[in-house]
Amino acid sequence: MSITRRNLLKQIGALTVGATVLTLKEARAEAKRVPPRREGDPNKRYGMIVDLRRCIGCQACTVSCTVENQMPAGQFRTTVRQYQVIDEAQDQATNVVLPRLCNHCDNPPCVPVCPTQATYQREDGIVVVDNKICVGCAYCVQACPYEARFINEETGTADKCTFCAHRLDAGLLPACVESCVGGARIIGDMKDPNSTISKMLVEFEDEIKVLKPAQGTMPQVFYIGLDEAFQSQVQGQAMLWQEIVL
Repeated sequence: MSITRRNLLKQIGALTVGATVLTLKEARAEAKRVPPRREGDPNKRYGMIVDLRRCIGCQACTVSCTVENQMPAGQFRTTVRQYQVIDEAQDQATNVVLPRLCNHCDNPPCVPVCPTQATYQREDGIVVVDNKICVGCAYCVQACPYEARFINEETGTADKCTFCAHRLDAGLLPACVESCVGGARIIGDMKDPNSTISKMLVEFEDEIKVLKPAQGTMPQVFYIGLDEAFQSQVQGQAMLWQEIVL
């Protein structure tokens, strides 16, 4: 009788483990499902070029974004970080400023992990957050390889750059673009061959770089003048001053 009980317990245990594995598989499959894009104009695809040759690190973009989007003290949707690139072979050090923001990826890893679909991508490619249904779980924060997301201390929900979608919808430029004194930020519709950004993507095709291309996220924020050291080594919201050693 005891043997029968042991066999029965083994069978029950096997069934339980099987059920757990099935649940995990379902969860992983669910995470790979990308919700359909919604809102925005499907005939447009917004992107941004950051021309580092023109950026002077003045932080005007950071300030204007903070004011426009009423950010809590100490939290930012866009930043301009300072780095020192050290070339040990040449025994040289170069100081670099690097504007950072959400990359509005064409394959955004933050979207499929959101359990409530509060994070979603618009038809025009802009990735946004619906704060009304965001539960602040921070899954999207962890999923972003650029560390461009954070939990807003005042709202308790996910927050990030939205390309100032509310301004674009009204025919205005994002606050950071409008305030850039050097004209280093260029935003536009990449589906329009006559837009400034489309022409620049063609003109500077050999110089255009993105951050962490190996991640496969297909970033839609492009850099001109970006040192190759930043393509894989730089972290998203790094400290104000960081050394990148070649």
